[in-house]
Amino acid sequence: MGSDRLLERITVNPEVMVGKPTIRGLRITVEQILKALAGGITVPELLEDYPELEPGDIQAVLLHAAELVSEEQVFKIGMAT
Repeated sequence: MGSDRLLERITVNPEVMVGKPTIRGLRITVEQILKALAGGITVPELLEDYPELEPGDIQAVLLHAAELVSEEQVFKIGMAT
């Protein structure tokens, strides 16, 4: 599945989860999945805990996070002397 198709799985709706990015409009946020993965939950465990999720949803969450990080800009800040 291409990157654009994966990212279509991430939706933002101000009326769902206070506008946080969710997976396919479900009440499951990108943040929830990232925190679960960071906490050591495996993908098979996530798919078992959230039967409405598909493997592509997890890929979409990771790609969404990668896209956000790639947009970060780092600026050198000089020390005052």
